[in-house]
Amino acid sequence: MARSARTEVTMWQVADRAGVSQATVSLVLNNVGGSRVTDATRDRVMDAVQELGYRTNAFAKSLRSGESGMIGFISDEVASSPFAGQLLKGAQMLAWETGNVILSVDTFNDPELEAAAIDMMLSYRVKGVVYASMYHRVLDVPAGLESIPSVVVNAQDRVGKVASVFPDEELGGYVATRQLIDAGHTRIAMINIQPVISDLPAGIGRMAGYRRALAEAGIAENPALVRYGTGIVEDGLAITRELLSGADRPTAIFCGNDRTAWGSYRALESMGLRVPEDCSIVGFDNHEMLAPYLDPGLTTIELPYEQMARTAVELLLAGDERAATAYPIECRLIPRGSVANAKVHV
Repeated sequence: MARSARTEVTMWQVADRAGVSQATVSLVLNNVGGSRVTDATRDRVMDAVQELGYRTNAFAKSLRSGESGMIGFISDEVASSPFAGQLLKGAQMLAWETGNVILSVDTFNDPELEAAAIDMMLSYRVKGVVYASMYHRVLDVPAGLESIPSVVVNAQDRVGKVASVFPDEELGGYVATRQLIDAGHTRIAMINIQPVISDLPAGIGRMAGYRRALAEAGIAENPALVRYGTGIVEDGLAITRELLSGADRPTAIFCGNDRTAWGSYRALESMGLRVPEDCSIVGFDNHEMLAPYLDPGLTTIELPYEQMARTAVELLLAGDERAATAYPIECRLIPRGSVANAKVHV
């Protein structure tokens, strides 16, 4: 036999159970300030709510207050990307902690879908919109977001009208290189993840951090140890073979991402060499499906996806989305077994 549909409990029933008026129940549930409801009456109402299983009508409440309790999350492919899924997680967690929910849409870089998503967010009266990118880039914020509080995440607004929350790539590159310097290495190569002419902030910042760490340590940059790939495993493999085939080969390599580092591991293995005994390796990303499972585990820099999203939601809820334009978030070092002291190298 099919189960009967659950009968919705009404505010009138709560009032009857608590022995108060419907207006009093409304005052309690909406936490109206300045009302003369006593603590004892409030307790009776809340006991009745629990006993009857009453749920407020969030839609009706949003019509009255003009607020939905929702925060929009519009992204290109973040929500469907395992690599950057922590962005959405960070937004969801803080939203939940503050009594809000996330309304998320992936647009897959389709302008028409993006425009429709923005219209939907506006129709649902979201408190604000997190506009997220799958990779760190400079972008143009859609005109449709001008009428609603918005924060850009994992990217930077080209004109700086709204706050941008993004990884501190330069600090990450600095910390990665510093880890190798502190282990005694002076011949440190870098394999970047984009061509020298690229304007993407990730490679530019990581290279700047590498150079700053060398300069601070008094180590002259060797142009022969600076190479440019495209962030794929095959580039790490080929470039590392070239670097280690030279007469003055590096004792350590800072790879611009973890996939490049995986290629470096493969290159060493193909040449009969070992990480970190023959060459120390540091990556960037802390790719959860890769970095911990290399042998040895890869020392790397973690992109702060969750913290970036939490910061964006905090800015929206505090009304600070236009108070400043740039919020670089620190990238944390994750030490594992791929770095050894330079003195152990042959």
